[in-house]
Amino acid sequence: MKHTKIKDLLAGSSLLQEVVAKGWVRSFRNNQFIALNDGSTIHNIQCVLELDAFPEEIIKRITTGAAISVKGTLVESQGKGQKYEIQAHTMEILGDSDAEKYPIQPKKHSLEFLRENAHLRIRTNMFGAIMRVRSTLSYAVHKYFQDNGFFYVNTPIVTGSDAEGAGEMFQVTSLPLDGSAPRNEDGSINYKEDFFGKHTNLTVSGQLEAETYAMALGQVYTFGPTFRAENSNTSRHLAEFWMIEPEVAFNNLDDNMDLAEDFIKFVIKYTLEKCEDDLKLLETRLIEEEKSKPQAERSEMRLIEKLQFVLENNFKRVSYTEAIDILKASKPNKNKKFQYIIDEWGADLQSEHERFLVEKHFKCPVILFDYPAKIKAFYMRLNEDGKTVRAMDILFPGIGEIVGGSQREERYEVLVEKMQALNIPEEELWWYLDTRKFGSAVHSGFGLGFERLVLFVTGMTNIRDVIPFPRTPQNAEF
Repeated sequence: MKHTKIKDLLAGSSLLQEVVAKGWVRSFRNNQFIALNDGSTIHNIQCVLELDAFPEEIIKRITTGAAISVKGTLVESQGKGQKYEIQAHTMEILGDSDAEKYPIQPKKHSLEFLRENAHLRIRTNMFGAIMRVRSTLSYAVHKYFQDNGFFYVNTPIVTGSDAEGAGEMFQVTSLPLDGSAPRNEDGSINYKEDFFGKHTNLTVSGQLEAETYAMALGQVYTFGPTFRAENSNTSRHLAEFWMIEPEVAFNNLDDNMDLAEDFIKFVIKYTLEKCEDDLKLLETRLIEEEKSKPQAERSEMRLIEKLQFVLENNFKRVSYTEAIDILKASKPNKNKKFQYIIDEWGADLQSEHERFLVEKHFKCPVILFDYPAKIKAFYMRLNEDGKTVRAMDILFPGIGEIVGGSQREERYEVLVEKMQALNIPEEELWWYLDTRKFGSAVHSGFGLGFERLVLFVTGMTNIRDVIPFPRTPQNAEF
């Protein structure tokens, strides 16, 4: 007999029928009541054993973490805490779990402890909820773009170009690391002898490749893993993370801002509708976590209220110049409470500045645009003033920057000039320059770090808790 997901059993559609449920034991009380969970829902189903109906050797094996199969009748529960339960007729132990050695016990574990047991943390209510929300958000990303006529493009993970110009990339090589790699006459490594015949890295972005496809298919998006060799141990950085990057031909910066806002609102709305129970649990977790914080550091809104607020309000659009004026005149800046004091136009905004604008000044999501050219990437379109570019960043409460994008520089001569000024070799990006030679047109796009979106929607505060197996400096376990 085929087993039924616990989520479907709890809907009650199989009432008074014989059913089979399979899952992992969350708890076992009084040698009679099993709380069983199969991951399909945050809720357990109670399986009731008739006293003395099962052998003692089987009862002893019903331990937290054990995998079991239960066959019985689905009935309305007589006890409190659940609507339906299974009156068990037969039971099979599918996989034993040593109760003394199993790390995930029915008690509260620290997040750090759970990170050290990332292969098992998914069996807790909290991480089950986080990962179901992550899965739903991921589906919503594809649904939005597919429903709006975008084409999904798989851009390379191994690349010979540095899209961001930051140089913080993981090198890919098959050459020996013991000093015997082939050398050029000047002593440098001869990468022509390497697997790809050139110096290659793991990608930091699929944007440049996606642009080439947008200039033929009109509107495309990538959604894949990206890598940054940035030695950062903050709660907002990962070495391996997922990026969503749409690119649209004929869109200017205003169109780009419209697209980003519409997209974010769609995926949040979709997840609110599909993950109500999981989000309620995560909201309760956040309330408990914030009880230990000073009142001034606590969120003004509860999690679900905050998500609804994003849906119901337009994002505030503010130029970088206006933002600098606001920050210069702010109390934290005047009283030197900021770690990085803003004293002149051209400063690169830090997370503390972004969060001040969002959480204290405007109290809503903010889109900053028209940044100084010197602090932004080479591919962003230069404005007529010659000192700013058509860049945009979307800032969210608790997160800071969640989206970075721009209208791309479509003018060949201007792009070449900017590359030369930054010492970016033209021969390395000849194919990218070709799109400016043959049928160039205005186009725009943005990148959204998926984990930061999951962080915001779940209310978690550390990005390592919203990706199945976090990769960070000195940590590549599992």
